[in-house]
Amino acid sequence: MSQQTGSKWIEQDSAHCLHPFTNFKALNDKGSRVITRAEGIYIYDEDNNKILDGMAGLWCVNMGYNCQPLIDAATKQLQELPYYNLFFQTTHPPAVELSTLLAEVAPEGMNHVFFTGSGSECNDTVVRMVRHYWSSLGKPNKQTIISRNNAYHGSTMAGASLGGMAFMHAQGGLPLPNIVHIDQPYHFGEGQGVDANEFGLERAQQLEAKILEVGEDNVAAFIAEPIQGAGGVIIPPESYWPEIQCICDKYEILLIVDEVICGFGRTGEWFASQTFDIKPDLMCMAKGITSGYLPLGGVMVREHVAKVLTDADTEFAHGFTYSGHPAACAVAIANIKEMQKHNIVSRVREDIAPYFASRWNELLDHPMVAEARTKGLVGAIELVKDKATNERYHKDLDVGTRCREHCFSAGVVLRAVGDTMICSPPLIITRDEIDEFIEKTKIALDNTLADVSL
Repeated sequence: MSQQTGSKWIEQDSAHCLHPFTNFKALNDKGSRVITRAEGIYIYDEDNNKILDGMAGLWCVNMGYNCQPLIDAATKQLQELPYYNLFFQTTHPPAVELSTLLAEVAPEGMNHVFFTGSGSECNDTVVRMVRHYWSSLGKPNKQTIISRNNAYHGSTMAGASLGGMAFMHAQGGLPLPNIVHIDQPYHFGEGQGVDANEFGLERAQQLEAKILEVGEDNVAAFIAEPIQGAGGVIIPPESYWPEIQCICDKYEILLIVDEVICGFGRTGEWFASQTFDIKPDLMCMAKGITSGYLPLGGVMVREHVAKVLTDADTEFAHGFTYSGHPAACAVAIANIKEMQKHNIVSRVREDIAPYFASRWNELLDHPMVAEARTKGLVGAIELVKDKATNERYHKDLDVGTRCREHCFSAGVVLRAVGDTMICSPPLIITRDEIDEFIEKTKIALDNTLADVSL
């Protein structure tokens, strides 16, 4: 990277770089924040301000920044075999080794993987795969996939259609045909005054109602995140997932679990499917598979589905140039082995996550915070004007965005989803760093309250 002043980076960024999920005019009027380096759980901007990354990049830098074994694995692989593909009946050692390693850590019975370059590509893949599965069984009419409102499954045409975010559907004529949605299990936002488990059951039973509405012979699958990440870290009531599992089993529809955010230790197990005792037929993963160091995704496939696909005497006409990219696979192998070496998953479950939850719950003492929730190392707080009634601030105040900016000023990254502040710190975070995280968040909340009280 050439040496430039921050203002030069900002100027060139405005002139040439189009950012994801961005109002380009508003950003160019303001100018981007320039991040130049990172170490451990901290990022540094062009002015050398040290900022605790409470979002682990975008839910992905599980092993922190500048983890040398991952860097070494990429370097070595780039020197040996920088690229080859999995087309034309060809493979290479990193893809073979990683697929074997993934079968060891994935939920029991999930022994096959289809590699992609991202979580969005995973979710495009499952649309194609489940329809191919049913067609191979002589049931080509089973096309419809049921998802949830406010879910996020990526931003490709199929991924955004599976997702249930209205502002995304408003652009591009989405959702695509044969993708329908039911309500989300968001108790704080949509179930006030109702017992949490009663609410969870009601929301889960909407799946059965939708199956009957569409017709069992037309439904291919149900897809959901164990915890809705980009939707606001929505942790379902305990009653929700057991009921969903029962409904999928009853009607013999495939259950797709999107583990792109939750996978690789974030909930205190290798996968949140294990945390919630879900038995997916297909499982999407990305992000934490390489700790974000290189792009990689994959769809884990349960044995009974894989058998239909491998026994079918037809081509699965789907794939990507970078499926099983050797350098990305090498980094993923190093990442998983590093997690195993340092017992990261059990450390999160038994030590760091409980401590994080106890400290995060202290934020309930703040006048703006009506709910604080965690699962493993994801967390959310709900910002309100009146804690007695849970009345929100007027939307024109854009309280979440204001709080996010105050977080940066205080030296910590949180993400705003409306007026919900969410986090997913790196899994290597220590107790002392959690203390720092909470204290900086409290400062940001105080400054936000002062801001909106003017």
